[in-house]
Amino acid sequence: MGRANKSDIPEQPGPAVILVRPQLGENIGMAVRAMLNCGLGELRLVAPRDGWPSPAAQRAASGADSVLDAARVFDTVAEAVADLTRVVATTARHRELTQRVVGPRRAAAELRQWIAAGERCGVMFGAERTGLRNDDLVYADTVLSIPLNPYFASLNIAQAVLLVAYEWSQAGVSGPSETLVTNAARPATKAELANLFEHLERELDDSGFLRVPEKRPDMVRNIRALLQRALPTDQEVSTFHGIISYLVSKKRKP
Repeated sequence: MGRANKSDIPEQPGPAVILVRPQLGENIGMAVRAMLNCGLGELRLVAPRDGWPSPAAQRAASGADSVLDAARVFDTVAEAVADLTRVVATTARHRELTQRVVGPRRAAAELRQWIAAGERCGVMFGAERTGLRNDDLVYADTVLSIPLNPYFASLNIAQAVLLVAYEWSQAGVSGPSETLVTNAARPATKAELANLFEHLERELDDSGFLRVPEKRPDMVRNIRALLQRALPTDQEVSTFHGIISYLVSKKRKP
């Protein structure tokens, strides 16, 4: 097969592939190769263990250099998803959070629909050894679970990227029949949701609601997961800020 070149970079929008704390440069390179095979060109890396750029990733990418060269590196998941309105997280493990779970085919069809509507989306993959943590999953609206042998469901990160990217490529322009009818408001970005989370958590701390230290992390994650599932618009987030501020002001009045 020939090496990729600039003309091979997909021009149509697609979801960003977000690799969270990837460990091996070789796996990053193979994931990039899988992305370009299936028409995806945006890579975001969160705290790659061995730093960036990576000669091992470039060797393993087998010519998908344009995707590697355009890769963006972030320190945290929050920064990596800040400009997105939809995030799908891949995980094979059962977590404590209550989240919507779909298979790769459904996820691909929905991603097509969201992107066609002008939303910015991403698919998040965890580190080779540990996968995604609960603190990562709270940034996702939907969990993608790949149905495999329950006695051996472990996938290499590049294999997982290839499987999801392939379903994306096969989904074409068709999507699920469900349509969300909204007014002029747009979906809230992850940065706007993070700002709302911080506002709410700050006031919950001040009120004493999160007063039990050992319970606080789970309670905060559950609240965040609840608000992520709601998929609020920017106007709804603004209204929520106003509700919090009003309730706090009423409580503080003599």
